[in-house]
Amino acid sequence: MSIAFSVLLALHLIGASLVFGIWVANLKKGIVVPGQFHAALLQLITGFAMYFWQMSQGMVLNHMMIGIKMLLALIIAIAAFMGQKKYKAALAVGRPEDAKNIALAHTVGGLALVNILIAVFMNTHI
Repeated sequence: MSIAFSVLLALHLIGASLVFGIWVANLKKGIVVPGQFHAALLQLITGFAMYFWQMSQGMVLNHMMIGIKMLLALIIAIAAFMGQKKYKAALAVGRPEDAKNIALAHTVGGLALVNILIAVFMNTHI
């Protein structure tokens, strides 16, 4: 059973690194690409799965902190969805420069960084 949890944790960390890494890679462009949305969904799904796994094992968890992290992950996924829709629409009409949305891009990347820092400094099982 611990192997399955480790796989979930690895996928969760991969999702976090993709959301943050793609943001850093596109920092000057100010765009949100579909990969960030997919990584945000991966992180959201694996986060919920790990939470329910730990609850089923009777672990004592900081529900408030996990709730805050889940809310941030949901906001990240929604913002990434909106950004990727704008990106796809701009590509469809042949104007990739119209995909620029600095507010959405920094919301996705900045909140991903905040979520990572909460996990690290609150000493939890992400």
